[in-house]
Amino acid sequence: MTEPNRYDCGMSLLSVQSQGFLWCLFLAIIVIVVVHGIKLAAIGYRTFGKKLPPEPPKEPEKTPETVYFLVERKKKRSKTELSEPKQINFQ
Repeated sequence: MTEPNRYDCGMSLLSVQSQGFLWCLFLAIIVIVVVHGIKLAAIGYRTFGKKLPPEPPKEPEKTPETVYFLVERKKKRSKTELSEPKQINFQ
């Protein structure tokens, strides 16, 4: 008669533990989703009977007014030479 390997027991125990961990994780995720779904459904049910206030009428869009800029052109010298100074008489 052959003896079973003693070390096989530990490997199967590890896989059972990992399966249990995965089932707990899966169950926790499902519980979290269900609890939040119930909370959101309760919030939606409370607001179901309430009427929203009417939206205020929108004002028609005004066309922007044209803006005019006053721009002075540079004065060009007509002559490169200066003319004689003008005399002003105070009498």
